[in-house]
Amino acid sequence: MNQKAYHIVVPASLVVVMVAFLSIFLLANANSAYAAADKKKPPVAARISAVDYTETQIKQLQGSLNLTESQEALWSDLTLVMRENAKEMDARSKERAENIKEMNAVERMKFHSQTTEAHLEQMKKLLPPFEALYNSMSDDQKKITDTTFRTGKYGKKRVKK
Repeated sequence: MNQKAYHIVVPASLVVVMVAFLSIFLLANANSAYAAADKKKPPVAARISAVDYTETQIKQLQGSLNLTESQEALWSDLTLVMRENAKEMDARSKERAENIKEMNAVERMKFHSQTTEAHLEQMKKLLPPFEALYNSMSDDQKKITDTTFRTGKYGKKRVKK
């Protein structure tokens, strides 16, 4: 009988020790994973703003287009709208950041819908000055612009004909 008890107690004890050891190991990892997941994203102010992003796009595109003097006024009209749109989006981002914790799911959906509508309105404002500039471009400038919009790549590389 003592041998039977020994055969049951020892393996049971080993199982208890293994479970305890694994629990400590898993809980330690779970706590560090939980702590890492709890880290917040950088505040909106620390992320790149729409204004900064737009300025970068303007400089890159301007550098690749080799605009003529006659196109400068059209370019100015286009960049004015781009900058206004960027300021609007930064204001919306700031509003969202300030109110996100108090918004429920429906309010978030409505805000997202309003932002999407704002993007659409901005595109409607951007299209006329962009179209005017595009229509004034040489064939080479149009190819550069078409490639930039298709690929998102800027630069003075020659586009294959």
